[in-house]
Amino acid sequence: MARILIVISIFIICSCSTRKFPGPESVNFYQYSFQKSVVASHGAVVSAHPLASQIGVEIMKKGGNAIDAAIATQLALAVVYPGAGNIGGGGFMVAHLANGKQVALDFREKAPASAHRNMYLDTNGNVIASKSLNGHLSSGVPGTIAGLFESMQYAKLSFKILIQPAIDLAEKGFAITEREATSLNELQSDLKQFNTVRSAFQKELPWKKGDTLIQRELANTLIRIRDLGAAGFYEGKTALLIVEEMKRGGGIMTLDDLKGYKAKWRTPHQFTYKGHTIVSMPMPSSGGVLLHQMMKMVEDKPLPTLGFLSPLAVQLMVESERRAYADRAKYMGDPDFYPVPVEQLTSESYLKERMHDFVAGVAGKSESIAPGTIKESTQTTHISIIDREGNAVSVTTTLNNSYGSKTVVGGAGFLLNDEMDDFSAKPGVPNLYGAVGGEANAIEPGKRMLSSMTPTIVLKNGEPFIITGTPGGTTIPTSVFQTLVNIIDFNLSTEDAVNKPKFHHQWLPDLVSVEESFPSEVISALTRMGYTIQKREAIGRVETIKVLPVGRFEAVADNRGDDAAYGY
Repeated sequence: MARILIVISIFIICSCSTRKFPGPESVNFYQYSFQKSVVASHGAVVSAHPLASQIGVEIMKKGGNAIDAAIATQLALAVVYPGAGNIGGGGFMVAHLANGKQVALDFREKAPASAHRNMYLDTNGNVIASKSLNGHLSSGVPGTIAGLFESMQYAKLSFKILIQPAIDLAEKGFAITEREATSLNELQSDLKQFNTVRSAFQKELPWKKGDTLIQRELANTLIRIRDLGAAGFYEGKTALLIVEEMKRGGGIMTLDDLKGYKAKWRTPHQFTYKGHTIVSMPMPSSGGVLLHQMMKMVEDKPLPTLGFLSPLAVQLMVESERRAYADRAKYMGDPDFYPVPVEQLTSESYLKERMHDFVAGVAGKSESIAPGTIKESTQTTHISIIDREGNAVSVTTTLNNSYGSKTVVGGAGFLLNDEMDDFSAKPGVPNLYGAVGGEANAIEPGKRMLSSMTPTIVLKNGEPFIITGTPGGTTIPTSVFQTLVNIIDFNLSTEDAVNKPKFHHQWLPDLVSVEESFPSEVISALTRMGYTIQKREAIGRVETIKVLPVGRFEAVADNRGDDAAYGY
């Protein structure tokens, strides 16, 4: 008997030291490494956190496909990456299925039924920026949970298996990284200001690397979703907790808003570039159209000859970015509410005309480069996944700003988004990311706000070649643009394509943003051309998988964050 008790005790100790979930291997929630690249033959996952990436791989080892892995990885990120904790937000999925089909799923947040176009203006008609950025009134109706269940039609495993790792992470806790500790410490004053109930993120002593973050209220929310399906979020106790939180803080989201939310399948935005097929997200993401415009504006230009990060190559790409973002400001929004002229915006003749006034070596001016004339007839996280069957998934989700509205739903344990700021609170007035919008993106009840998220898959000979995407607000499309051009035109390695310095222009404000590591000689050359250069912190965190010959996958996680790439 004593020998049996010893064996049982050893088993209990081992079980506690390494949390397990369905799968042939286990993931240690307290000791993990930031693996930045991997070459695999069966499947690969790149995400914003090592634990989430490992869980996605384990799900594929269990017999799941890339869609299963995407669902499990998103749910895990909701726990381990609260700055973009997605169940209180929304996003987009682009997938290439093994049968050759391309799909795009829109689970972007919606404006509540009581929302109206002047809800963020004062009595003089001026925008009160803080109202759309922080607190209860800044939140749109969350879409992630609806999106996960909608994508289940392409999965192989049960939802209960896919959500269990996230439940375990929330219930038992995990060791936070140094970056997470820093961001949680910086968040404390906002949590006190914009919350009505104390949450798991609040702490008297500063958070430090290695601390265990336990989120029992979030675990209970995930359990309700596990047991009751989407209704476990959009109805019942969780929905009541959301509405009670709204009432305490002056929000407008209702039970009817939640119950009425639906994710929507859309036709992927596709175009060709130098023998490749680019598959990206359509409206209400501006990403696919912007990517189309920018890549087509430079396709006939000698980028490979000019050279990677040469002043003239950067200038050419900057000017294509400027013109595309000018069109974004005027023409782009939710196609269910506004007739976005996508065909005209992406026609060959239109894009050729857009670049007619480009002069090599001379900076353009946004005041003279308006949106084109059409004749009518941004905290975010990204996941890239591929499996051995040929399924590829690119998913970008967001709360908008880091930690969204800064408001945690009392009793439910998750942060709500501040996506209402992605609407045009007033035509011509910039949002958090400096993006200017107009009538196409005005606030309306039930409308989805315009997004910059650009989950993208590149096909070569009809098969997946590159799976990529990034967070970064309005810098998302330009980061994806540069990553693809880096690989296709400049023939950079995947690691260099992801990690080399990036730049950004979005029409207004009229300046070129560059990372701190951007070459000083290129900055000097651009300044001489007449550009205003602004150095800034990291631009994006690109997660990329490139398919290599002989059925292998190279997965690369961005060095700019805690991102990690795993495979098998």
